[in-house]
Amino acid sequence: MNTKKHIVFPKYLKVLGVMGENIKLSRKRRKLTSIQVAERAGIDRGTLREIERGNPSVSMGAYFNVLRALNLQDDFLKIAADDEFGKKLQDLQLLTPPHHGSK
Repeated sequence: MNTKKHIVFPKYLKVLGVMGENIKLSRKRRKLTSIQVAERAGIDRGTLREIERGNPSVSMGAYFNVLRALNLQDDFLKIAADDEFGKKLQDLQLLTPPHHGSK
């Protein structure tokens, strides 16, 4: 197992924090306790607490299982689904005539 710590820049930690807060709000809207969601997700309460804080060291699988426990698993399919920048790059390549090797 890779134990290398991944560095997440502060401005992106805020994005994870917002995601964690959204997960917490979803749990509270459903009137579910942290114990209930943790049990349904197959994680301990401490891990759920870290997810709700947006901790980047928690596995993606744990995040997914919490979303599944909240019936929000389809939100995972939205990640990178609308790749505007990648589509623009691809369109530019399609508009550029192919380069044939020099003779």
